[in-house]
Amino acid sequence: MSQDVALSGARPAAAPLRPSRWVAYRKTALRRDLLAGVTVAAISLPQAMAYALIAGVDPRFGLYSAIVVTAIASIFGSSSHLINGPTNAISLVVFSALAFFDRDARFEAYQAVFLLAIMVGSIQILIAVFKLGDLTRYISESVVLGFMAGAGLLVALGQVSNLLGIADRGTGHQTVIHRLWLTLSSGAHVNGRALGVGLGTVILVVAGRRLLDRHRLPRVDMLAALVVAAIVASSLGWSSPRPGGTSLVAVIGRVPAGLPFPHIPEVQFWWIREMGGSALAMAVLGLLEALAISKAIAQKTQQPLDFNRQCLAEGLANLGGGFFQCLPGSGSLTRSAINYQAGAVTRVSGLFAAATVAGVVAFLAPLARYIPKAALAGLLLVTAARLVDWRRLSYALRASRYDAGLVLATAFAAVFVSVEFSILIGVALSITMFVPRAARLKVTELAVATDRVIRGLQPGEPPCRLLAICDVEGELFFGAAPELEHALDELDARARACVRVIVLRLRRARNPDLVCMDRLEHFMRSQQERGVTVLLSGVGADVALTMHNLRFHDWLPPGRVFPWEPDAPGSSTIKAVRHGYALLGEAARQACPHCGRIERPELDLYYMV
Repeated sequence: MSQDVALSGARPAAAPLRPSRWVAYRKTALRRDLLAGVTVAAISLPQAMAYALIAGVDPRFGLYSAIVVTAIASIFGSSSHLINGPTNAISLVVFSALAFFDRDARFEAYQAVFLLAIMVGSIQILIAVFKLGDLTRYISESVVLGFMAGAGLLVALGQVSNLLGIADRGTGHQTVIHRLWLTLSSGAHVNGRALGVGLGTVILVVAGRRLLDRHRLPRVDMLAALVVAAIVASSLGWSSPRPGGTSLVAVIGRVPAGLPFPHIPEVQFWWIREMGGSALAMAVLGLLEALAISKAIAQKTQQPLDFNRQCLAEGLANLGGGFFQCLPGSGSLTRSAINYQAGAVTRVSGLFAAATVAGVVAFLAPLARYIPKAALAGLLLVTAARLVDWRRLSYALRASRYDAGLVLATAFAAVFVSVEFSILIGVALSITMFVPRAARLKVTELAVATDRVIRGLQPGEPPCRLLAICDVEGELFFGAAPELEHALDELDARARACVRVIVLRLRRARNPDLVCMDRLEHFMRSQQERGVTVLLSGVGADVALTMHNLRFHDWLPPGRVFPWEPDAPGSSTIKAVRHGYALLGEAARQACPHCGRIERPELDLYYMV
């Protein structure tokens, strides 16, 4: 019954029986969203402070971002599980974008951070208004993987000085590797207490995660390790101020209690000129992060996503955060995964996470002064290792030369050029290498005619109910993945109904990359589990090589691949179709209205090019 009909009174007795959406939500999801939100907040607290330190700003601004940016994105977003806020990748770009400020110009740098968030949010809103969110599918996943690998290395290298308890040398105009060399070659003595605190924190986090995962408990390993490190350092007197105001191990300093308040940042137009490129890079990177994480979780939950709506939510969150003293933010892989694993049902879990962080900041923030910087450095070392999706990275490096080249070039640019421009360099290389070679993917259904000729299915001709034959033509690159997935979804729907054998002719499918091969692998595995046989015919050298690199032979039964034979065009498809009929059997073939009209298909078949 439509809403208009219900309001018109056509069925007045039915209306009182329908519970309100809020009552239905309270009964099914409130407890799960609350538990997930509190669990996310436990990891948001240490991460927000750590990411603020990566960006080179006061830790309280990271906490403010974990409140305001998280809440706004949860209200307006499309994904039910995406958690926004400060991230290490964005924080790295913020640090690089502020390099033109002197080390002592903290007030100006803070104002520039808030202005930067407004610039990033404005760009993302424009992307959403012009409905350009779907264009992100043309940015290769290999670029993101390369950026994450380079960012992870930079995070680890940037925390070496805090871990060793020595002063960081160099300026923001120098690369991280150059500053690390200046720091290590300065002759400063390593602070053994700081090193012990940092390594102890690493051990606690790693061991705690394993213990919690083993017993399926909430992942509070980082927060617990940070609390233990602060208690140990305080009980030993290492974090207490000595005469002169210093302590035996450096601490993060005072974090004022209180919630963020509205603030209009100072605007210097030359700041806009200096930070324009960084703002664009952050806007693109933030959308890539958020959409990639949303799509990864949606593949498990089957939730439909509105990419442009999510782009708008990212822009509104950053724009609003800029007026509440926040860092620019994006979707967090760690916190989103925890939100999903903790059982979140709706976007309300993000509001619970923001409210929990706000409560801690309002009442417990002064206790943060006891947290050693070395403990946060230990957390960030673990975060850097977890930032890289090692399995996916290995998959990309093995998929093709193009994917490997994009990963390595983007990672190299992040480490040796600049973080903010590495993503743009990777995107430019991606477009240069792939788009000019791209062709629209064409999937044509074939059929066996009564004269035993394999040809295109004619208009009005009923398809076979048992054996489906499809010819795939075009570039199997990441931009064509949605069209390939759409075609495979249609085949999957037919397989769920009646089709028992599927023949995919790949003779005119070229230049495969990890994304399309991943879709093909997922499709073939799912059909195999359902008892549907998928045969590949006309497999060329490039597709065969990629299948070998990705180890299809480890799970694909023999006899499912029919390579292209240059001396006999079409013969591989004929062999695959004949093999498919043999698998079906004579009884099943005669029961099909289409196949029953074909006289003895086990004899010679002919392929019409």
